[in-house]
Amino acid sequence: MKSFTAKTAKPDKVIAELLHGDGAVRITGLFSPDQIAEARAIIMAHSEQDSEKATHFQGAAEAEGKINLQRRVWNLLAKGEVFSQLAAHPVLMDILRKFLGTEFIMGSIAANRILPGGPGQEPHVDYPYWDFHAPQTHPVGLNASFPMNAQVSIILDPFTAQSGATGFVPGSQTELRYPTPDDRFYERCEQMTGEPGDVALFFGALWHCAMPNRASHDRNAVLIQYLPKWVKPMEDIPAALPTSFLDDASDDIRQLIGLNFPYPEVLDTAKSGNAEGRA
Repeated sequence: MKSFTAKTAKPDKVIAELLHGDGAVRITGLFSPDQIAEARAIIMAHSEQDSEKATHFQGAAEAEGKINLQRRVWNLLAKGEVFSQLAAHPVLMDILRKFLGTEFIMGSIAANRILPGGPGQEPHVDYPYWDFHAPQTHPVGLNASFPMNAQVSIILDPFTAQSGATGFVPGSQTELRYPTPDDRFYERCEQMTGEPGDVALFFGALWHCAMPNRASHDRNAVLIQYLPKWVKPMEDIPAALPTSFLDDASDDIRQLIGLNFPYPEVLDTAKSGNAEGRA
């Protein structure tokens, strides 16, 4: 997995890696220690206090009765201004505008906390590809020549082989299918290691999963899903935000939470000016 700094993460170079290279890159130097510490403190507080939340691809955690060792915190935009800063960092926005289109949106922003002893996840691909174990539910001819997802993991605790840094099979994003046992994921995978503040950016069609946390510390990350504007988001982000947040949102955040994209729309009541150029 290639590493870039905030200065060297040029969109064309990053996108070439996402589409035709390993499928994942590391970017360093985007966030300050204070931002990372604040985000982590909020996540730790909510993951200790909140009731059980939906998680995905729990696999071994369910089988071993360790589901409490993997905790999800949703709706992060409503939990602190720092999460808007993380989601709309200019370097990420520049890359993603070229990767997903200038009017791309955010499908989800959540945190995944895996406690010591947590067994990690099952290998998978991410939304909207994640149900590709049933390929008949997707359009005929769907291929990986254009992306419908980019995933960003903002690392809040050291991501090491011991702590369960995300495992991935380099180049698997070109397969556009769900991994199977015959793919020998755990024999072939590498890991997205990094320090707090680093970013792992990857194409969501890449085979990947959180690995078991065998360290003595938590493994926290902010997980952000970005989508082309016409892909239905996983989270209904605006519905979970207070009116005051929506009123004060920056232009970038308004774009990310889908306020600039009109559809679905009740066209029977829409004014003609709203539909100009859409015929």
